[in-house]
Amino acid sequence: MKIDRLNGCYTALITPMKDRFDIDFEGLKKLVNFQIEEGVSGILAVGTTGESATLTHEESIEVIKKVFEDAGHKCIVIAGTGSNSTDKTIRMTREVYDLGIKCVLLVDPYYNGPSSLEIRREYIEPIAEMFPEMQIIPYVIPGRTGTQLLPQDLAILHRKFRNVRAVKEATGNIENMRLTRKLCGNDFYILSGDDDKTYEIMVDPDIRANGVVSVSSNIVPNAIERLTRAILEKRIDEARSLNEALKPLFSIVTVKTEEETPYGIVSCRARNPLPYKTIMNILGMPSGPCRRPLGKMTKKGLEVALRAVRTVYEKNPELLKPIEDFFDVDLSKRLYNENFWKGLAYDQY
Repeated sequence: MKIDRLNGCYTALITPMKDRFDIDFEGLKKLVNFQIEEGVSGILAVGTTGESATLTHEESIEVIKKVFEDAGHKCIVIAGTGSNSTDKTIRMTREVYDLGIKCVLLVDPYYNGPSSLEIRREYIEPIAEMFPEMQIIPYVIPGRTGTQLLPQDLAILHRKFRNVRAVKEATGNIENMRLTRKLCGNDFYILSGDDDKTYEIMVDPDIRANGVVSVSSNIVPNAIERLTRAILEKRIDEARSLNEALKPLFSIVTVKTEEETPYGIVSCRARNPLPYKTIMNILGMPSGPCRRPLGKMTKKGLEVALRAVRTVYEKNPELLKPIEDFFDVDLSKRLYNENFWKGLAYDQY
């Protein structure tokens, strides 16, 4: 499986849990097979969407191993091995390399806040040098990490290492992405890290992103793959139409509500993966609960997510039909009968 062409849709795969928070490996296999059947370009195992922050090291390796066993000969498998410790990241990268993985995602080191220079010299460079046969994909998401690998340092890395040829871009900053393309050149792959910006940055002539590492593709993998392919093949009208149909799903990667408390109104954000795990439970897909400190959505938040999915189901039911076929469920019941979301939201704030 060649990984020098990182185009298309890469699903940031949910890690399903059982009621007691053990990993549901049977459910994981079903989710992987669903993605493969729907034709995704690749699968990211143990990213933020897969609750990497609350998996143990041993669990992370086992999830990556299982995903690679089921999908490695059919599509690209990317392993999320990044952390806020270079030594931990090297250890994990070595273990997945020994499994046969040839591509890893390295999130910017969170919380301890290194500069872009330090991220390059003390984090990405040692790993790129140590594993020259692996594709190293920096993941730039300052909203989660509190730090950022800048385009200038990304360009230095790309010039110095043949195996640093891509970035997962989740800055939300269009000018930052344009600078990345300008400095890194046409042989560099920019993958969107935000579903709602994928269309915009793929059609932007100064960015020309190559695809997406998608959350929404957990439930609509074929639609996201078709969206990216249509843009890459210059079928822009088709892509625009698909993007419009999918916008309600993009809007619930994070769900924001205003909630009443005994002490006044507060803003509440249900962040990825909570909204999508909640919706997957309702749709009848393997998902289970999030591990603490993530918990449940509010009732208002759940209703926001439900309205979004119902909108897609009512206007473009073909987008969700693969779920019905693969998981043998009836969405006309599951999306409108409250028994299917009982217990998935907090009773009160």
